[in-house]
Amino acid sequence: MHDAIAETIGEVGSVLLGKTHQIKLALTCFLSRGHLLIEDLPGMGKTTLAHTLAQVLSLSYNRIQFTSDLLPADVLGVSIYDRDSGKFNFHPGPVFSQLVLADEINRTTPKSQSALLEAMEERQVTIEGETRPLPEPFFVIATQNPNTQAGTFPLPESQLDRFLMRIELGYPDAEAERMLLKGEDRRLLIKHVRNTLNPAVLKDLQDQSQHIKVSEALLDYVQRLVQHTRTAQEFAYGLSPRGALALLACARSWALIEGRTHVVPEDVQAVLPSVVEHRLREAADFSGHGGAALAQRMLSQVDVIG
Repeated sequence: MHDAIAETIGEVGSVLLGKTHQIKLALTCFLSRGHLLIEDLPGMGKTTLAHTLAQVLSLSYNRIQFTSDLLPADVLGVSIYDRDSGKFNFHPGPVFSQLVLADEINRTTPKSQSALLEAMEERQVTIEGETRPLPEPFFVIATQNPNTQAGTFPLPESQLDRFLMRIELGYPDAEAERMLLKGEDRRLLIKHVRNTLNPAVLKDLQDQSQHIKVSEALLDYVQRLVQHTRTAQEFAYGLSPRGALALLACARSWALIEGRTHVVPEDVQAVLPSVVEHRLREAADFSGHGGAALAQRMLSQVDVIG
């Protein structure tokens, strides 16, 4: 199974060059049954990552382009009257897919943003009083441009918390960019990547990740990290219990990807920035962009051994 995971990372990495760490984080999020937020400048490969993952994992895929005039019905679907049958027939929206790309989610209004909330949390949607289950597995990758750019509607903290992890792709290094410039169009390469996993195997991996062993000493370390955010003065507020559970779930999945049957402190440290940065805010910074610095302080100031 570990070989299949390594092949998956390699296949995605053949399209998204030089981003092995970010690919592993995205797969960690998926195995933890969470949803992923990618925040970066336009043109950095966010859409490419989502589309390639869907192809490699053999998942049905839909992309929703969030714009200022998008309506909730454009996401969830709508019932249309059929004159022949005299009934309303439901036409499912693009959210009814195994992997949904919510592209530039912060360019639409809060009302349309919230259309995804029930889907992400409950893996179902309620439309016109009827609850409809979503496909299994169900994974949302949302992208957003920096809030400093024009035409954006910042996601409120309650919505950010629905995303298990947030990552940034960043600029490629010189070697990866040279390969990118000399190679084929990455969108064309997506069609040729191999299917290394399938939904049944993915579900098995998700189940396995929940049974990765965690020692009492490791739980002590996680609790010290969480407690630090609740007591140190530079934090506007501390991590919630949901944030603590998210950190532990991602550490388990990272350990599985690394081929271990138990979690070690390095697993927690590898995923911590992506799990907590969007959940934290500096007490003296109301812009909400201080999460990265706070995450690094957690790692440097909290001892692994209590």
